[in-house]
This record gives sequence, structure tokens and C-alpha cells, in this order.
Amino acid sequence: MNYQAPWWLPGGHAQTIWPALQSCSVRWPMTLYRRERWPTPDDDFVDVDWLDAPATVPLLVLFHGLEGSSKSHYALALGQWARAQGWRFAVPHFRGCSGEINRAPRAYHSGDFAEIGWILAALRAYHAGPLYAVGVSLGGNALLRWAQEAGSTAATVLQALASISAPVDLAASGQAMGRGMNRQIYTRMFLQTMKPKALQKLAQFPGLFDAKALHGAQDLYDFDNVFTAPLHGFKNTRDYWQRASAKPRLAEIRLPALVVNALNDPFVPATSLPRQADVGPMVTLWQPAQGGHAGFMAGPPPGHLQTLPQTVGGWLMAHT
Repeated sequence: MNYQAPWWLPGGHAQTIWPALQSCSVRWPMTLYRRERWPTPDDDFVDVDWLDAPATVPLLVLFHGLEGSSKSHYALALGQWARAQGWRFAVPHFRGCSGEINRAPRAYHSGDFAEIGWILAALRAYHAGPLYAVGVSLGGNALLRWAQEAGSTAATVLQALASISAPVDLAASGQAMGRGMNRQIYTRMFLQTMKPKALQKLAQFPGLFDAKALHGAQDLYDFDNVFTAPLHGFKNTRDYWQRASAKPRLAEIRLPALVVNALNDPFVPATSLPRQADVGPMVTLWQPAQGGHAGFMAGPPPGHLQTLPQTVGGWLMAHT
């Protein structure tokens, strides 16, 4: 991936923040989405937003990042690209991310490969044409974990997949998010929505976790220790981050997989990224020097968001 950030957008923070503010630059209305509500095996629900097209054309499914949705800038940009190709596009929302709190005593997490698995199986049964998947940030790590767990059967579901800005070493990224500007800007922003959702879950299930400890959580490590880890079967944050990280098992992936990470991503330290020796022959690494976290904006001010969808989409199209 030969990406060069525009001169007017220097540094990883600017290349992360400015694109996230530019959803309005995507030239199609949100009303084009059609929503379906799917019941889950545990008597909960997942909301899936669709851009419709014939059932025989390719379908691109997006798994969003932490606190993301079909309204996220990268989702809108990928949807615009898919629509221009005549493809179908679907965004399954992780639980609690579609605008309505889910019903079960759980939420979502970075290693949620079982959730990814049943969604992809349902999409495979639902759709007649080729199926591709992209995961961004948290969704990218979870998608890679699904591919690792699925082994050779993954290729019977997907033609190919792509991971964008995934924190494949969760401990390294979690530590980075707890320091300096990351802590003051991004961590604070995430906790502003994650804590209220957790408290809604506590209102549904009194005693589910320690409310005082949740209020005292100042970073993702603390939040995951109180909420994410125990609700999803992990002993604590350390256990969660270790078991959910995709990096240690990238060599086990048995379908074409593209892993894209900018070296200046504030969320994902460059030193934590996989090298070619860490992956198998089915995995392609793209690690451009610039791009920020799920940014990769291009063009003159205010810029556009189509470079990443065009590049990643072109790679996916080559694997038919």
C-alpha cells in the first residue's frame, strides 16, 4: 500500500481525528440503509444495516470498531465504495452499538470470534454471491480471531478478508491508550459512552458488576477489569487481552487475509505489529508509514475518505 498522507494533515493524531470528523464528506444519505433485527442464539438481538443490491452480486460485510456503527466514517466510506461497484453492503452492529441497549448480560469485545462466526454463517446462508469481510480496529482483531478459530473452514464462508488498524496485540495497545494524549483524548471519549452503557446493563441485571469500581475506572484496563473481562468469560483484563489478541496465531489463517496498520497509529504501537515471519503465506501485511488510526485521508482540504476503500476493495476483488 503506497499511501502518503496529504501535506496539510501531519502526524498520527491529526490523521486519526480529522477523518473521524468528516463523515459529512461521504456523498450518500444515511437513509439508504435498511435495518434488519436478527435474533441471537442466546435470546438477544443484533441489528444489521444494509445497502441493497441483487443477491448474486458480491456482498461486503463490515465489522466496526470500538463504539462504532454503520454511521462511522470508515463504514460510510466503505459503503460508498461498495455501492459504486454495484455490491451489497452490510454492517452488523456489535451488541449495544446500534442505538438500543441489548437484552443479554453481555456486550462485545475484541476477541468475539463466536459472534463473528454466527453472523458470517447467517450471511453465507442468506447471500448467494461471493462474500467478503472487512474489520476495522476492534472488529478487525475479532475477524482475524474468527479466521484463526475457523481454520480451513473459513474459506468456505469468505472469499477473502481484510483487517484495518486492528490492535492485534491488545496489551500493547491497551497500555498505549492509558498514557499521555491517548488517555486524555481517546480513552476519555470511549469511556464517555461505554460507562453509561455498562450502567444500563447493571440496571437490567442488578449485581452484575461493581458500580463503584466502574465509576472509578479511568482507563480501558480498569474498565475491562470491571466489565468486559468478567462478563465475557475472562479472569481479568490481563487474561482477556492475552487470549483475545490475534497476533500470536496469524500463521494459522487459511484464507486470503490483508492486515493493514499505519506505523503512526496512536492506538497501535508500531513495535507491536506483526512481521512477515509472524504470519503464514495466506496473510499479506501492509504497514504504511502514515495513515493514523482508520484514517488514510487523501486529497486537498478538507480531503476525502476513498483511498482506503479503493485500495482494500481492489485487493479483495483480486481474490475471487
